[in-house]
Amino acid sequence: MIGLALDFGFFAISLALLLNLWRLAHGPTPVDRLLAADTMITNTIALIILYGMRQATGEYFEAALLFAMFGAVSTVAYCRFLLRGDVIE
Repeated sequence: MIGLALDFGFFAISLALLLNLWRLAHGPTPVDRLLAADTMITNTIALIILYGMRQATGEYFEAALLFAMFGAVSTVAYCRFLLRGDVIE
């Protein structure tokens, strides 16, 4: 039963990634593109965690944590770039 739930989770998150990719390519404003990229990071973290559950190992959870930290920093840096025009003053 857990295998069926994991398959559904993979399908749903993969579909969400495709829809986010469409928003990233066709977003009317840069803020929409930023939110799509941030949501793609979150969905990728969910895929990594689901894959770790499928493989029954803990290494993927550590990779997901690292990916989350880099995703948060990159989102903040891009927001700063959109607001001020430069990242480092």
